[in-house]
Amino acid sequence: MNPQPTCNAARWLSIVGIGEDGVEGLSQPARRLIAQAALVVGGARHLELAASLISGERLAWPSPLHLAFERIEARRGEPVVVLASGDPFTYGVGKQLMQRFGAADMLCVPQPSAFSLAAARLGWPLQDVALVTLHGRPLEGIIRHLVPGARILALAWDGSTAGKLAALLTSRRMGRSRLTVLEAMGGPQERVRSAAANVFDLSDIHPLTTIALEVIGEPDAPVIPLTSGLADDLFEHDGQLTKRDVRAVTLSALAPHPGELLWDVGLGSGSVAIEWLLRHGALRAIGIEARQDRADRAMRNALALGAPDLKVVLGRAPAVLADLEPPDAVFIGGGISEPGVFEAAWSRLKPGGRLVANVISLEGEARVTELFGRHGGELIRIAVSRIEPVGRMHGWRQAMPVTQWRVMKQ
Repeated sequence: MNPQPTCNAARWLSIVGIGEDGVEGLSQPARRLIAQAALVVGGARHLELAASLISGERLAWPSPLHLAFERIEARRGEPVVVLASGDPFTYGVGKQLMQRFGAADMLCVPQPSAFSLAAARLGWPLQDVALVTLHGRPLEGIIRHLVPGARILALAWDGSTAGKLAALLTSRRMGRSRLTVLEAMGGPQERVRSAAANVFDLSDIHPLTTIALEVIGEPDAPVIPLTSGLADDLFEHDGQLTKRDVRAVTLSALAPHPGELLWDVGLGSGSVAIEWLLRHGALRAIGIEARQDRADRAMRNALALGAPDLKVVLGRAPAVLADLEPPDAVFIGGGISEPGVFEAAWSRLKPGGRLVANVISLEGEARVTELFGRHGGELIRIAVSRIEPVGRMHGWRQAMPVTQWRVMKQ
């Protein structure tokens, strides 16, 4: 069913996707929306592509973006069009507009996304491909997807992104991976070129580029598995590390759900917060750490393991907790015995949220036992033994047992 070409009180704000083919690729309803708009907002390139249709006021995106939203709000009830690349709701401006104005205000007329165009060029079924954006985001965000045999489509930040990605792949012993650079798809400058990562020599790459990646790794290439409990030697640490087996149990107790926020109080090496983030791309985590060296180390681990979105707050709990966004889950890996730490975290934890505390000292165990008596939940003891050499033979060596308290806030 075609969208209505005229403005009405309910849907006065239209988002029109436009491709590199400009006006020629637009439907008739999309053309009418642009032609009838009192205000047309978009990037300079998009405004130029649609110039022949625009009769109203033009506004190129300012910085910061919210300044344009204020101008759009001032035109509420008049026909306003926002031009966007392809599908505005695929890593596009549609999300920000929805957060400000809401679905009842808007009509969206999308074009094929860059992902759809790339999949069509290569014959890749989109449901079998990881879709990633590197535009305005750390390159390391792609690391979690680097598994031999994987196919990845990534939106580039600019013309240099493909070369940087090739260098990253080579450094991770995945240099035989094949990168296909799809430039300015759908327009007169479209070009498709390929090269292996370890001999990547493509130059003069268009800034509007999608990278198709076929991952090939050496047998010893580092791969981030889907399971909780990453190997301890993947983390740089100074001994302040929740060990692999305990970490897997801890992640199970924290029970992450997409979109949730974790507070990791006493971040240390960052292992729990990083594994939380690796469970789903929509998860968020804030690590609270009093020592600068440990905060820096945690961020290095986050980058190396493909969780660059970890936010680290330098300071001591409970003082720094008051200004943080309320969490959906809290992990206290150290400091539960410190005055006020539990109370501050518990008071900010959302209803239905989970709090997990791990302790190894008698004092810590006394504290969580007392809290268990007041708040309920579950207490468990985790005891792990590992085989180690005993002379010419082997025997079991038990690690210090960990007492874990888990509780849900009602």
